[in-house]
Amino acid sequence: MKKVLLVLVLFVTVVALFGCTQKEYEIAMITDSGDIDDRSFNQGTWEGINEYADANDISVKYYKPTEISFDAYVAAIDLAVKNGAKVVVTPGFLFENSVHKSQTNHPDVKFIIIDGAPNNVTNWDTMATYDGGAADFTIAANTRSIFFREEQSGFLAGYAAVYEGLTNLGFMGGVAVPAVVRFGVGFVAGAYQAAYEKGYTTFEFAPEHYVYLNSFAPSDETKTMAGAWYSAGVQALFAAAGGAGNSVMAAAQDTTGKWAIGVDVDQSNLSTRVLTSAMKGLGIAVQDALTDYYADRFAGGVSVTLGAAYDAVGLPTVEDSWRFETFTMTQYNAIFTELVGNAIVVPTDDTTLEAFVEELGFTWDADLSEAVNPTTE
Repeated sequence: MKKVLLVLVLFVTVVALFGCTQKEYEIAMITDSGDIDDRSFNQGTWEGINEYADANDISVKYYKPTEISFDAYVAAIDLAVKNGAKVVVTPGFLFENSVHKSQTNHPDVKFIIIDGAPNNVTNWDTMATYDGGAADFTIAANTRSIFFREEQSGFLAGYAAVYEGLTNLGFMGGVAVPAVVRFGVGFVAGAYQAAYEKGYTTFEFAPEHYVYLNSFAPSDETKTMAGAWYSAGVQALFAAAGGAGNSVMAAAQDTTGKWAIGVDVDQSNLSTRVLTSAMKGLGIAVQDALTDYYADRFAGGVSVTLGAAYDAVGLPTVEDSWRFETFTMTQYNAIFTELVGNAIVVPTDDTTLEAFVEELGFTWDADLSEAVNPTTE
């Protein structure tokens, strides 16, 4: 009997000790449809978080929801908070609904949402909401919303490509959400700006080589389409499409002399046929927000947009990633400086793009308006 009691005491002690020593994680990141090794949006954000956590000896953990849904995202956030999260980082517009709910459910937790702002709208056509109430766009005091000027990053990629001598370009966007649209619009604008400076009076961005795939996933269909474009003469194809960009890179790899342009992070390590990448400073943005939190100056209730002036967009300039042979670093720095000072205001939609192109003296093709904005009548 004594032995049984002793075993029970030891068991209870072990359980108690385990409960007392169970590790908590102060910083949490919830992944969207990708993973932390997607070589794109999730990975860029996670690497920024991890670098900050390592440098400051702060515990960190990422959570992958069981599925791509509002309920699964909320459940993942709840689990992170249960595990001790003081700050939750959510990369991507898919989290707008779940952060809207969670910022109220967990008022003592700070939320950093990238490329999105909290709201309860589930259908933008009908303005239906997840809670059945009126549309609400409140950014609570414990939430910071961060956007980027993707149009500037896309502009630099298009500008550099034409200066490199590549005048037949293509664009594939994942889904026509605002960030992807801005990437594409900027890419076209940058190409026309470079064509203007180089005196290419007949330059044209073909509408048939500007599409949205309605998916961010890699597929054989995307690779086949990219291959067909390359065969039709496209020299460089910018894929602002998450994992679908891997399919474009594969097509470029299979076709002699063709280039892919990466997105979000430096993707030169994915293929020797990645000319450059239209990057966003995901790591910089999230590290600054974390720094503010730990310095007790976290500014919530706001949405900020970061661009060239903040050094939050650009092309990779490290030696191993710079694959241009004609376009120079001096030219890059010069055009970047113009963006910083707003000497060039990059358009963000089909209407301002049309005005931008016509102001440069080029003829606008109305079909490109329809390609950029499929809802254009």
